[in-house]
Amino acid sequence: MRRGYDAVALSGGGRSVVGLDVCDAVIQRARQRSSASDVAFVSADFFTWAAPEPFHLILDYTFFCALDPSVRPAWAARMEELLRPDGELITLMYLPQDQDSGPPYNTTVLDYEEVLNPLGFVIESIEDNDVAVEPRKGLEKIARWKKTAAGAETSTTDKPSDNL
Repeated sequence: MRRGYDAVALSGGGRSVVGLDVCDAVIQRARQRSSASDVAFVSADFFTWAAPEPFHLILDYTFFCALDPSVRPAWAARMEELLRPDGELITLMYLPQDQDSGPPYNTTVLDYEEVLNPLGFVIESIEDNDVAVEPRKGLEKIARWKKTAAGAETSTTDKPSDNL
């Protein structure tokens, strides 16, 4: 979560927002910076946190690339669990390719598709992140995924989009 700015930006208009991070210090700083009453900053483990109810929308801000590739299927299963049946997942993808180790780990769009598609997620849109910080220009994409019935035909192309 880093600073909590995205959680605050997404709040308002009747929306309640949860900013989640495993680091207590990050959560404390976010709470100090924000006076928004419709944002709850929670210090918890993403994989074990008991959400009060399923979410309409989840924003994953480069969390995926920080996870060891062996954990990514569990990340996808958790996203599926946390979202409402008609929920949406927004992923800010950082796609490094030259990492010897991580985090961040080497990541492609195909890596996301391989764990999300079997759970019924389809890409609604994917774009380059034109406002990425200079060192990450060309290495970030923003994707919008729609949760559909698990096991349904999920591919939007005839072949994986690892070149996106």
